[in-house]
Amino acid sequence: MEKKPTFIPVVAVALRDREGRLLLQQALPGKRHEGQWEFPGGKVENGETPRFALCREVAEELAIEVAEAGLEPAGFAEETGDPALVLMLYNASAWRGDPHPIEGQEWGWFTPAAAFALPMPAMDRALLERLYP
Repeated sequence: MEKKPTFIPVVAVALRDREGRLLLQQALPGKRHEGQWEFPGGKVENGETPRFALCREVAEELAIEVAEAGLEPAGFAEETGDPALVLMLYNASAWRGDPHPIEGQEWGWFTPAAAFALPMPAMDRALLERLYP
């Protein structure tokens, strides 16, 4: 009998441009945080490390390449539910390519002040508050 997971590990990245703005994307319809703004990322699949999963997810969603070696842990947050989510946030020192919304999601570069004004899931907001206390 296969066990049901008690939580799902998810990863996200804090990407900043030269002006210090954050790259955020809006969750698509039908997703858990539909319409809310989030750090780019996604689920860690079986057999993946968090860093590998993050690089895969941003390539699949935004067509940008992030090197695993350039990722630094920035914090984590949890969300209750069935199943719960555990979000691991990484800072990325560099990436290649220009963001392009492969899945059709809205995205943009936001100053910290503008990011705080967006509707966000509680765990993303908690991480934003840790980045910009």
